[in-house]
Amino acid sequence: MKIKHRLLLFFIALILCCPSVFSMEFVYKYNTGDKYRVLSKVSMDIFIDRRYSFKSEIVNRIAMEIVAVSGDKSRQAATFQTAEITVPASSSDTSARTFKWAKDYQSEYDQDSLGRMTIDSSYYMPNVRDVPVFPGRDLAVGETWAAKGTEVHDFRDNFGIEKPYSIPFTALYTYLGLKTWKDKEYPAFSVSYKISVQPPVVRGKVYPRHIQVSSDQTVYWDTDHGQVAAYEEFFRSIFDLSDGQTWEYRGKAEAEVLDAPPMDKEEIIKDIADDIAVIPDATVRKSDQGIVISLENIQFAADSAVLQPSEFSKLDAIAEILLKYPDRDILVGGHTALAGTAAGRLQLSQERADAVAKYLINKKVRSADRVVIRGYGAEVPIADNRTQEGMQRNRRVEIVILEN
Repeated sequence: MKIKHRLLLFFIALILCCPSVFSMEFVYKYNTGDKYRVLSKVSMDIFIDRRYSFKSEIVNRIAMEIVAVSGDKSRQAATFQTAEITVPASSSDTSARTFKWAKDYQSEYDQDSLGRMTIDSSYYMPNVRDVPVFPGRDLAVGETWAAKGTEVHDFRDNFGIEKPYSIPFTALYTYLGLKTWKDKEYPAFSVSYKISVQPPVVRGKVYPRHIQVSSDQTVYWDTDHGQVAAYEEFFRSIFDLSDGQTWEYRGKAEAEVLDAPPMDKEEIIKDIADDIAVIPDATVRKSDQGIVISLENIQFAADSAVLQPSEFSKLDAIAEILLKYPDRDILVGGHTALAGTAAGRLQLSQERADAVAKYLINKKVRSADRVVIRGYGAEVPIADNRTQEGMQRNRRVEIVILEN
């Protein structure tokens, strides 16, 4: 009896000293001007008519800013950049592939301290809304609650549906207590929801006749900053379409919030300008995205993406520069002169960006998931394409050290 009595006193003392371990209230906390980044990674297998078709690896980079705070509501502006690797069923090797830019999205919305969002229906992102939403009271470990949420999909490319496609659901939550994410403990909770609906017809090339979704997440909460620190998810989505096909997505996702300290762009440009002085036809400038290092008249074999050996020393010098800024991700953009067809220029510019990106990845300047490639064709000239000199300048690759 004495042992039990002592244990009881111990647990009472523990509750009095550390109540947050046993109960806490989750609330969002924001300050005007706060900026942060979210890095999200998705890996999923896609089945068409129940046969494995291809694998998709997606990286989402999200730059967030708190534009204003009024009462318990914050106004948030966000830029979402998505990049993707697609691997056909005949191959499972992603090691030699680079993430290709897919889309950029802009969004702006209000969010209250419990997580409820107010957002215009024209926005595609964020694609999961009102998750998490909190009940506004202290929660004990093991306690559950429920709240409505929405999935929003961009079906323009796959199904020809031109507006954001919304699917409502009810999410079930359970407070799990302290859980570990990357060697650090956070208060955590689970989020799960299931969807099985015959949605209203929204016509495109094809459209969903029946939708099934299941999602199971673990969310890690940063109490100091009053926001999500990270999450992990397993999901499965099945779309039965009007053309008789069935598309199924099975996968997992994870995301984490990262600090986004502002770049001292002027100082970085000054440092890089000294470093690139020895590189022919290289310039550096600032942009909204970050710092742009432009390699004009970069040499490839004619009408190909095969780098000439003369360019290796230039890229080695660029690699040394990039290693000085290890916390920033990289965008490699390819540009061509105005020659050939628009489709051909776009393809060639993307392939040349890919060649440069792979060279830099092999030099260990970044892992592949921190480098995005994008082809611009001849859409962003910096010189007159009517002259040979101008065409040489336009035939360039630009490496962007991204601020967010």
